[in-house]
Amino acid sequence: MATATKKESTIAEKLDALFELQKIDSEIDRIRTIRGELPLEVQSLEDEIIGLNTRVSKINDEIKEIETEIADRKIAVKDAEASIAKYKEQQNNVRNNREFESLSKEIEFQELEIKLHDKKTKEAKLKIDLKKETLVEVVERVEIKQTDLDGKKSELDAIISETQKDEEKLLKSSDNAKKNIETRLVFAYERLRTNAKNGLSVVQVMRGSCGGCFNKIPPQRQLDIVTKKKIIVCEHCGRILVPQEATEA
Repeated sequence: MATATKKESTIAEKLDALFELQKIDSEIDRIRTIRGELPLEVQSLEDEIIGLNTRVSKINDEIKEIETEIADRKIAVKDAEASIAKYKEQQNNVRNNREFESLSKEIEFQELEIKLHDKKTKEAKLKIDLKKETLVEVVERVEIKQTDLDGKKSELDAIISETQKDEEKLLKSSDNAKKNIETRLVFAYERLRTNAKNGLSVVQVMRGSCGGCFNKIPPQRQLDIVTKKKIIVCEHCGRILVPQEATEA
């Protein structure tokens, strides 16, 4: 029993299929260009807000840490004051000057500790004030960036809602078109599209020049391109060349 074989496409059919694919993908590019830099701007703002919120969290943690330090110093001051009261009471019952002097030194030490804690507490409170000022600035920046982000997102959502259906339809058409083209040609086409700034890998010959890089094409090569008997690429940019489409009168 004979098995059915898939009809081999001619060079002309392959070129036509590649050019049709290019037109579909160029329309997808046009839709995405309408969105411009908005997706990148949205992503950048989202990343910046995450960074600012992380900073806000860090500052709040630092403030809590300093507040804990202040609370600990208050406890230490109370302990020192209790020790001073205890040593003074003991001084009333000493038996000699040496014991009295020893207690006096303990009292003096505790008084120095209280002064040190008071000094460190004032410094800590100053740090908190500075951090709170910074916190207000960072929070304000978050609010400004969030307002910018909301605006950019609304703008982007509006554009996407207008173009999404068309893009999805074109993407499906692009996938279907690729299924009817040899894998090696699709690979070459996509590689050219990736490397080309304007996403064009298949271009028409316009006024004797490559439609991609605009370099002149020798007359003999122009004739070969028109006949579509072989796949010809631009010797300057490497794009696949096809003849210019006939325009309707």
